[in-house]
Formats: sequence, structure tokens, C-alpha cells
Amino acid sequence: MAKPNYSFEKRQKELAKKKKKEEKRLKKLEKSTVGDEAEQPPLTEG
Repeated sequence: MAKPNYSFEKRQKELAKKKKKEEKRLKKLEKSTVGDEAEQPPLTEG
């Protein structure tokens, strides 16, 4: 029977964690960008 490759499992877990963190960061950045646009009234030339 083959022995388990713990380093591979650890690497996969780290990659998943990193991916999730990056997605969360992008979602937060997108939310703040959309929020900023909604708060500012549109500029009118006149």
C-alpha cells in the first residue's frame, strides 16, 4: 500500500485557502467601488 503524500495535501489546502482569500478580497474591493459610485451624485455640465 502506498503511503499518503502529506506535503501534497498541505499544498492543496494552502492553495485553496489562498484562492478563497483572493476571491474575498476582490469581492470586498468590488463592493467598495460600487458603493463609492452610488454615493457620489453624477456631475452635470451647465
